[in-house]
Amino acid sequence: MVCLNEEQVRGLLRLEDLIPAMEKALVDFSAGRIRQPVRGIVAVPEHGGLWGLMPAVCGDVMGIKLVTVYEGNASRGLPTHQATIELFRSATGEPLAAMDGRLITELRTAAVSAVATRLLAKPDARILAILGSGVQARAHARALRLVRPFEEIRLWSRTPAHAERCAEEIGAKAMNAEAAVRGADVVVTVTYAAEPVLEGAWLSPGALVTAVGAIGPGKRELDDDAMNAAVVVDSRAAAAQEAGDIIHSGAPIHAEIGELLAGVRPLPPRSGRVVFKSLGLAVEDVVAARLVWDRYQAGRARP
Repeated sequence: MVCLNEEQVRGLLRLEDLIPAMEKALVDFSAGRIRQPVRGIVAVPEHGGLWGLMPAVCGDVMGIKLVTVYEGNASRGLPTHQATIELFRSATGEPLAAMDGRLITELRTAAVSAVATRLLAKPDARILAILGSGVQARAHARALRLVRPFEEIRLWSRTPAHAERCAEEIGAKAMNAEAAVRGADVVVTVTYAAEPVLEGAWLSPGALVTAVGAIGPGKRELDDDAMNAAVVVDSRAAAAQEAGDIIHSGAPIHAEIGELLAGVRPLPPRSGRVVFKSLGLAVEDVVAARLVWDRYQAGRARP
């Protein structure tokens, strides 16, 4: 079995390849061609952590991501999200590879948001607002620029120093949350908030909101007014258990994004507001790991 560390994964995985791969994975998931349960979560309260188990069977390969979320790691100089992905051959069960999953999680999450932005954002979207200043803020700035030619990126964080540093890195302007959101065409929330940081009163009528943070039934980033929109999810089953924004607002789900991509459900009206709640699916990790594995194998085959 091959073992690949983060730097090896980095050399084999590109956002440009991940975006179409995530689109196909989302379509296959909603069409029932993927077998996966809602992720299992084991709490580690004595250390303020969560341990997630995310298996999926995807055709000729199957895999599992073992992911930990320790928000306190930020103060220790460690990643808050760490993961390992193990890949197996479906036909025989033989292990193929074990690889670091931190970077895969970072990039596949942003790639899924890019898929949603390309499908659901206004074609002439020019202003992007990002609430949050961590790894996902940086990854989303990269990924979303691949699908829309944003002329302005605005950024907010609870910690002004973090906002300034991240804004400088990604070519954004740091400002308060309301100023960042007002007039923005696309708003991305990538925070650890347990209470809403985005108010619907700030949003433009046709804005797309991609809500990535606040995973868990007791957490939310968007207030009820912001949830007064056409709500799109990656998984209905996962949203029923893990999407506090949806659970507490009672907002009805318009469709899974895979259904919209396949054309089996109608797109929300362009004139209305859309919220895409991205929870993260095991199929996304397994498909991304398969990309890494295929590239690794192709490199070994070269003379």
